[in-house]
Amino acid sequence: MHPQVVGDGAALPGRYGDNLGVVIAEQQIQGRWIRAEEILELQNWIGEHPDWSRKRVARELCAHWEWRDARGRLKDFAARSFLLKLEAQGVLDLPALRIYQRRPPRRPPDLPGWQAPAPWSAPLRKVQPVSVEVIEPGGALARRWAFYLHTYHYLGLREVGENLGYLVRDALGRDLACLPFSAPAWRCAPRERALGWSDAERRSGLHTLANNTRFLILPWVRVPHLAGHVLGVVARRIGADWHAKYGHGLDGLETFVEQDRFAGTCYRAANWQCVGRTQGRSRQDRHHTCAVPRKDIYLYRLRRRSR
Repeated sequence: MHPQVVGDGAALPGRYGDNLGVVIAEQQIQGRWIRAEEILELQNWIGEHPDWSRKRVARELCAHWEWRDARGRLKDFAARSFLLKLEAQGVLDLPALRIYQRRPPRRPPDLPGWQAPAPWSAPLRKVQPVSVEVIEPGGALARRWAFYLHTYHYLGLREVGENLGYLVRDALGRDLACLPFSAPAWRCAPRERALGWSDAERRSGLHTLANNTRFLILPWVRVPHLAGHVLGVVARRIGADWHAKYGHGLDGLETFVEQDRFAGTCYRAANWQCVGRTQGRSRQDRHHTCAVPRKDIYLYRLRRRSR
């Protein structure tokens, strides 16, 4: 591994060297080492294309660096995050945000004429075997799944990075539950300690984790022990489903359970391990100013990763 170089980089010209006195060193960002001269070349390259949007810059950078996922698709989302981190350090100027070109937020899906079913109950054995269906974007099933989460989950639906959704049904075809999985938290000290990860291992291993961001048992369903059973069924297949979609498998799953609302009983019943608690900060809280509810951190190992 390259050593971190401190104070031995060339200062960029113009406002960087003269006004801010920023000295650029070789550093690793999102698993990629970048040298001072590469940052300067990147800045010059961006300056040569003033008509490009930030999205265009990210996609062109992916193509130039051959920055692709295991399925050969451009990792433009990761590239945009990479560029924003360089800009936050004051060593790169990105094109101005084009607010007028932004798409309006997507409206939550609607199901015309929807009426919630009457509450019903059954023992777990009466609804087995449960089936788990992967959500494919754009179809009627995806709209119903998203409608359930936006309507009945107190956090709604938000997908981050690589993601996968499941709709769970019983033996009679009745909808039971919704589970979305997304990219894991970028940093989480209790998780890193539990996995024995160094900072470098965290950067290289994050893509092998998925975050169970929501878990919704539909409110009219009353089936004792259903939640733990569903988690077990999903855990047995998500590795193969993730590989089919993204070209790589998973080593484990994580989730964050809000302490004041839930006890995490179903996760413990499904052999997830509570490894600590969050500090009450959100994913986007870079300046330690955004207080959010503290959460218990749970991990489930699908397979052990060689170190």
